[in-house]
Amino acid sequence: MKLNFKILGLCLAAGFALSACSEPPDIAAKAAKRPDVAPYMGADNGFMTKGWTPGNQESWTEAINKRNQSQSEYSRVK
Repeated sequence: MKLNFKILGLCLAAGFALSACSEPPDIAAKAAKRPDVAPYMGADNGFMTKGWTPGNQESWTEAINKRNQSQSEYSRVK
C-alpha cells in the first residue's frame, strides 16, 4: 500500500512537471504574420536598417540582399 502511494506521487509529480513544458496555442497564433501587408511595407520605428524606407520595395530588396551577403560564409572568407 505504501509503495502504491509513492508511485502515485511520482506519477503526479511527473505529470505536473510535464504540463509546465507545454505552450498554449494562443501564443503561436499571435506570432503569425499578417498576410494582407507586403513585407516591404514594414513599421516605421528605430529598429529599421539604415537606408531602408517603409513602402519602398527597391530599398527593401537591396537591404535584404546586403544582409544575405554579409551572412554568407563564402563572401566573408574571400
